[in-house]
Amino acid sequence: MSRRLSREGGQAAVELVCVLPFVALLGMLLWQMTVAGQAAWLSGAAARAAARAHAVGSDAAGGARSVLPERLESGLRVRAGEDGEVTVTLAVPSVVAGTSLGTIEARARFEPQGG
Repeated sequence: MSRRLSREGGQAAVELVCVLPFVALLGMLLWQMTVAGQAAWLSGAAARAAARAHAVGSDAAGGARSVLPERLESGLRVRAGEDGEVTVTLAVPSVVAGTSLGTIEARARFEPQGG
């Protein structure tokens, strides 16, 4: 009977080793979704900050950078319109390689202040 138990213990170890790559892949996918969600959330915050800065006559790109972490600033593009609308585009970083998976765009608008 002890021989049978040791064979089953070995089978469980083999199954665990086979499942571990899938667990690691699932963890990386969940982390990538978290990073993409953070980029989407922060693009809206950056667009609002850029629109506020643009409305008072300040640098819209500087306003957007003020709310972004350094790793999201590399793919930042800010376009400000005359009507107070600002469009911020961010690159979504990949957790595996140093590339980006795509871009996220957010818009905000504040009425220009002053004269």
